[in-house]
Amino acid sequence: MSDREQSDLRAPARDRPWLMRTYSGHSSAKASNELYRSNLAKGQTGLSVAFDLPTQTGYDADHVLARGEVGKVGVPVCSIDDMRTLFDGIPLDEMNTSMTINATAAWLLALYIAVAEEQGADRADLKGTVQNDIIKEYLSRGTYVFGPAESLRLTGDVITFAVREVPSWNPINICSYHLQEVGATPVQEVAFAMATATAVLDEIKGRPGMDDDTFSRVFGRISFFVNAGIRFVDEIAKLRAMGQLWDELGRERYGVEDPRHRRFRYGVQVNSLGLTEAQPENNITRIVLEMLAVTLSKSARARAVQLPAWNEALGLPRPWDQQLALRMQQILAYETDLLEHEDVFDGSHVMEARTTVIADAAREEYRRVIDMGGSVEAVEYMKAELVRSNAERMRRVESGEQVVVGVNRFTESEPSPLMAGGDGGIMKVDPASEAEQVERLEAFRAERDAAAVDAALAELRRAVAEGDNVMPASIAAAKAGVTTGEWTEALREEWGTYRGPTGVTAAAAHSPAGDRAAALEAAREAVRRAEERVGGKVRLLVGKPGLDGHSSGAEQIAVRARDAGFEVIYEGIRLTPAQIVRAAVDEDVHLIGLSILSGSHGELIPEVLERLAAEDAADIPVVVGGIIPAEDAVALREAGVAAVYTPKDFEVSRLIEEMADLVGR
Repeated sequence: MSDREQSDLRAPARDRPWLMRTYSGHSSAKASNELYRSNLAKGQTGLSVAFDLPTQTGYDADHVLARGEVGKVGVPVCSIDDMRTLFDGIPLDEMNTSMTINATAAWLLALYIAVAEEQGADRADLKGTVQNDIIKEYLSRGTYVFGPAESLRLTGDVITFAVREVPSWNPINICSYHLQEVGATPVQEVAFAMATATAVLDEIKGRPGMDDDTFSRVFGRISFFVNAGIRFVDEIAKLRAMGQLWDELGRERYGVEDPRHRRFRYGVQVNSLGLTEAQPENNITRIVLEMLAVTLSKSARARAVQLPAWNEALGLPRPWDQQLALRMQQILAYETDLLEHEDVFDGSHVMEARTTVIADAAREEYRRVIDMGGSVEAVEYMKAELVRSNAERMRRVESGEQVVVGVNRFTESEPSPLMAGGDGGIMKVDPASEAEQVERLEAFRAERDAAAVDAALAELRRAVAEGDNVMPASIAAAKAGVTTGEWTEALREEWGTYRGPTGVTAAAAHSPAGDRAAALEAAREAVRRAEERVGGKVRLLVGKPGLDGHSSGAEQIAVRARDAGFEVIYEGIRLTPAQIVRAAVDEDVHLIGLSILSGSHGELIPEVLERLAAEDAADIPVVVGGIIPAEDAVALREAGVAAVYTPKDFEVSRLIEEMADLVGR
């Protein structure tokens, strides 16, 4: 072999791998710190912090709405003491930390900066990301606190502060990830994300003293958090289209001249919506294929990747499950030749054509939202469109048009050895952890300087009322010992609270065909039978107890139940058991359907049953849907729940028929 031939075969220089993260946090700051340090020792190169729902929505662990939610889907952070513990032994000036936090993003960033400075770090050296995209909370996750205008102000405060004071920090992730999780098409994902970015940039552009150079740097610090589904050709095309539209937005709308500031920068978690409870080991293959969508195309490659664990449709993953997800990334980055080549899709007529189709359709949908006044004014439109597209996705799955292996096809299965053992294949949060967190919070309050806290809160209220940037006052409040609930309450006193649109009323029913039409007609007949038993319209209350804001399942039940003939009462998310029972009694409902995905079913559902009995309304059947382990489902039925549904129960019309048959028995 000649020297030239040998040179041609020699491996080219490799690109640096993307940042590898695992989205994690649970139980307590101490337990989460141990998990972070273990993951870093295994080769993880960045942290991705999952906060529990009370922290995300601005409540301390002892608030009534926090009951059953503390430490369930993330780590509770009530004060600077929890943040210290969370990052104990982890030098923050050397770490790249992503924090999934939105409504309370300013507060959590303030706590992070306060702890970093305690460690001796300069805030200018900190690197990481705070999610800080509030608009998608009204559309998908539901962890908003304030109205859109007030929330955009907070978002803008974080961005303008960070660009000046924490210049290596990404002060926002525009999130299309969560839109796909509630059924968004690739076109909707691109268009709605660009519309959200426009709303944020317009907020920043109009601020006093925002010169062109500073605004260009703001544009350059904005990053995105996207989703990657199983149709990876479409997903690659979607990401290439997003890059095109982002560059156009910078040049044409905002006049950003520096091409470095117009780069499309994004992190990713691959699709969790497509993870199945049935045959969950199949999720390993799905996750690997979805990872390819965000890594194969060099020009549209993710800057950071975090993968869900194979068992997240069942519950909280164990450390081994998170290790497996990390090893998937490491094998792709270090064992394959992916990082040795230029973009393998450049010049592909298939990819170029598909990218053009998605980009053109996304531009049209983006203009539609902008013509409505922008994403804030178009929240109800976008929410209704997502409910519709999710209903269409469910229709395809129910009909078998969209094959989901192990769910609606190839359902015969051997028992999975991955789920063997006493833990059922998942990790469970110790029920005592909530009480322990409350005890830590009470001890912290007792030891702090009350006068310093009062002074810090007074300064925070002044900054909010007078329109000053809240970040300096928030950092001072963090150092003084203010708690998460106290910080949020100071803002609530000025701005009040907000309830977002459900999208259910505007969502149109689809005209089903074939077996699905027969299933819907069977549900309608069951509702008619129930009407005969009760002597009139059958009223169904759909409720979301606790702080779980993932409402797409509840919305689809509400839409289908309405189509089947139920009179549906659905008031949205974040209700206490007392509020649900009060509404059920006042509305004289015949059936209650509760949706809960956060793991708090063991505490909140029995409380609903107890309150119904106290109101002499125990004869109202209660059905529950969500991510509920099998043994928990048994316990709920023994407590009096009439039926329990989990993600494997995808035939919605059948569920509605069964629910109608419960009425009047």
